[in-house]
Amino acid sequence: MFQFPIEMSMPWILTDHILRSKEPSMMEYVLYPLDLYNDSALYALTIFRKQFLYDEVEAEVNLCFDQFVYKLSEQIFAHYKQLAASILLDKRFRVECVALGAYLLPYPRANRYETLLKQRHVQLLGRSIDLNKLITQRINADMQKSLDLAISKFESGDITGVVELEGLLQVNRLTHKLLSKWLALDEYDAMFREANHNVLAPYGRITLHVFWELNYDFLPNYCYNAATNRFVKCRGLQFVQAVHRDKPPQMSHHYLWGSKQLNLAYSTQYGQYSGFVGPQHFRTMCKLLGYQGIAVVMEELLKIVKSLIQGSLHQFTKTLMEAMPKVCKLPRYDYGSPGVLGYYHAQLNDIVQYPDAKTELFHNFREFGNTILFCLLMEQALSQEEVCDLLHAAPFQNILPRPYCKEGEKPETKQKRLEAKYAALQIVPNVDNLGTAKQAMIAREGDLLTRERLCCGLSIFEVVLSRLRSFLDDPIWVGPPPVNGVMNVDECTEFHRLWSALQFVYCIPVGETEFTVEELFGEGLHWAGCAMIVLLGQQRRFEALDFCYHILRVQRVDGKDENVKGIHLKRMVDRIRRFQIAMQQVLNIKVVLI
Repeated sequence: MFQFPIEMSMPWILTDHILRSKEPSMMEYVLYPLDLYNDSALYALTIFRKQFLYDEVEAEVNLCFDQFVYKLSEQIFAHYKQLAASILLDKRFRVECVALGAYLLPYPRANRYETLLKQRHVQLLGRSIDLNKLITQRINADMQKSLDLAISKFESGDITGVVELEGLLQVNRLTHKLLSKWLALDEYDAMFREANHNVLAPYGRITLHVFWELNYDFLPNYCYNAATNRFVKCRGLQFVQAVHRDKPPQMSHHYLWGSKQLNLAYSTQYGQYSGFVGPQHFRTMCKLLGYQGIAVVMEELLKIVKSLIQGSLHQFTKTLMEAMPKVCKLPRYDYGSPGVLGYYHAQLNDIVQYPDAKTELFHNFREFGNTILFCLLMEQALSQEEVCDLLHAAPFQNILPRPYCKEGEKPETKQKRLEAKYAALQIVPNVDNLGTAKQAMIAREGDLLTRERLCCGLSIFEVVLSRLRSFLDDPIWVGPPPVNGVMNVDECTEFHRLWSALQFVYCIPVGETEFTVEELFGEGLHWAGCAMIVLLGQQRRFEALDFCYHILRVQRVDGKDENVKGIHLKRMVDRIRRFQIAMQQVLNIKVVLI
């Protein structure tokens, strides 16, 4: 049977015109043209008495009304998404855009969708249609798809996209809140868990992608800089294959930030976080992963470190220990700094010439160090979040600051006044008095959960270090017992002596066209060596007997500046001093924690 095209239907032409123009003054009347179908059906049955005419009208109504609900739902969702994104857009960024005339970002003009969202009994061809319910179903699907696409967009990029993911989730949450005033939408948290595949599984898509990026991109490719407290990608050698990710999903503007202009604005804003991994990224990961996700990621990272220590690092250490001189004394000051440098260069020539030292070995240490730094920075970010939570919850838990007292005033009296003033805010006593026994139990459990946070005396990083110490159980790390029964002084049998030799290697200045160790591996290299030395209890011996530190001490006395076997002494001493300061900071942190 031939279907009359709805583009030639007068009621649909009028309805579609209102939807396309988005004219606020006309939006309330968008249902009026559809009443023409009621008149047409009435005439077909009562005046013309033709069933086929009524069937034709009914078929057209079904098609038009489906299109109407689809377009209206999409328009309402896009409107509220734009409104939420405009509310959350950084105000300074908006002002600067206006000042520069780059592009204007006006708030979406108010539209009268609320009237349509209240319609629960639309009369059409003798049927009573709940328009609110139909729109709710479609917007539920749109919200679910929007959350799914936000996570898919994160999965198609590197770990720096976690900040943008949080922004997308915030906009979707606010959109859901604005729409929930008129529509009975599903709970946002339930929709997010479904999109994250976290309804029954212990961890979701976000946690899995964070770990995947850490394992295949962050640990092997990023270099830590303590001066900026950031990780940046190594621009020199690549020691692993390039990471292949899925292409970002194609999505309409209203599924992202709401409109083309807002997409451009937010892309510009979050593009500032794409070149590094810093405190902002760690705070965001703490919020998105939660306790369970953080525990899963750290547990898997520890498994990687265990295989690294007991695999390639153990094999490299075993090989290099055989290349180390059996005895390497600290030369007397009488030799002068050039003589001391020449002595160590001759003694450690096999280590200096070792082909894989500045490639595979340092790369493995960098992965180890980056893992330690990740755990430390995650705990710092988590502690900040917990402290903020505790401070926000304090007035509701009868935790009040000590009041300022002038001379002659009693602090106990002022404290009691404060407690009386804020008594109405106390959750547990009020629920005990006014609620049921079950509500009181839930309130007490919530209060206990709020008080007992990790930042109140517990430390994830201490547990991580304890686990790392348990991995260093092979005799190769400590060597045989000292001959004198006290400690090894000149013998090169312990790990700290090998690390002294490796530090000598990367303290040698490089040419102008060569990459430095800092550019290639970052400070994760130092963290790895220092962590192992501290966990093995060898930090004091390292500080006293290190080869580079001895050169530094002697050069400070004689102040000589010569070229020894192609090594510029003054430049090397400057590098040694920089590494000494950096490594001392690392050692201090470890000593305090352990």
